[in-house]
Amino acid sequence: MMQGMRMAAVILLAASFAGPAFAQAPGADTYKAKCAMCHGADGLAATPMAKNLKVLSFKDPAMVAASDAQFIASTTNGKNKMPAYKGKLTDAQIKDVISYIRTLQK
Repeated sequence: MMQGMRMAAVILLAASFAGPAFAQAPGADTYKAKCAMCHGADGLAATPMAKNLKVLSFKDPAMVAASDAQFIASTTNGKNKMPAYKGKLTDAQIKDVISYIRTLQK
């Protein structure tokens, strides 16, 4: 009985450490579904589509300096050849995607 409880405690402890490692940042799934084809999975804009459309890497100084409000406006309303996602994504999803993009800039 005690050995079973110890084993359960060890499993729970291991799961508590492993959980955050497997957790995905909010916005990651939406980014992968809607953004990665042009901006790349890593945000470096190294895809054929990005090169064709002259998409900037999220690590480009201009993109790093852009405010969240600018990213939200571009995503909501579209910019240049980027489509508008107003009505396709909720405001919360857009904010989550912007937060995820910020993780790609590090």
